[in-house]
Amino acid sequence: MNPLAVIIITLALVFYSIGVWSERFAGRLKPWHLAFFILGLVCDTWGTTLMIEYVGGITFEIHQVTGVIAIVLMLVHALWALIVLVKKDETAIRNFHKFSLAVWVIWLIPYFSPMFLQMAK
Repeated sequence: MNPLAVIIITLALVFYSIGVWSERFAGRLKPWHLAFFILGLVCDTWGTTLMIEYVGGITFEIHQVTGVIAIVLMLVHALWALIVLVKKDETAIRNFHKFSLAVWVIWLIPYFSPMFLQMAK
């Protein structure tokens, strides 16, 4: 396993969690939450790219498939947050945390799946 990739993907967990949970506790989406969503997305994409290079390419194992799905969801999440903030839709700003939490939970699947797959061996 590539240690740099592990550190970067762990930073993705930290950044994304800060964005999601601070938004939930605040009860409304703020621009700085979007900044943490983007930091998480960038770190996850960077770390995933390093891992793919380390293992020699993409395989269609469950971890990689869920990882790609999670990155796509993170991208959709960040773009949707940007749209909500630009439109200044108060209802969407107050309810956005529901979508954020769902994406975060889905993102945890590829983050923790290597550990669970190793334990199952």
